[in-house]
Amino acid sequence: MHMIQAAIIVVSSKICRGETSDKGRTDLEKFLNNNDIQIVAYEIVEDDRKDISESLLSVCTSIAPQVILTLGGTGVRPTDWTPEATHDVIEKEIPGIAEVMRGESLKKVKTAMLSRGIAGIRGSTIIVNLPGSPKGVKENLATFIPILDHMVDKVSNATAMSA
Repeated sequence: MHMIQAAIIVVSSKICRGETSDKGRTDLEKFLNNNDIQIVAYEIVEDDRKDISESLLSVCTSIAPQVILTLGGTGVRPTDWTPEATHDVIEKEIPGIAEVMRGESLKKVKTAMLSRGIAGIRGSTIIVNLPGSPKGVKENLATFIPILDHMVDKVSNATAMSA
């Protein structure tokens, strides 16, 4: 297993405006490092479809990490736009990731059925929407980290072959 490069995009107007702190960052960084995932970018954006899409596009274009993890904005609140913004950016969807995350989360908490997060690919970057809660982030990551290396290999080989 090699070190995977990941960008984190936190979707939270409250953190952006300084109304609340980014409580999960330190634990998330530790968790990812322990799983051979290096954070190459960390951004915080407003709960706004256009802002989220622009951030995803910018990170895909300028940094092109192997993985982008979005945190937050996946629920049913009127301000939750992360899945729609991700749909605006991805070229292919990977529905199995979101299905497994929701299925595993549902075993722990009934409100998991309200999660609308998706996963997909843009170029050679895999984008996965995670919930906003630090506990939910770790639990959801744990569902696909075991196959992340394989996924990254497949996506980067497909890109190399079509280039």
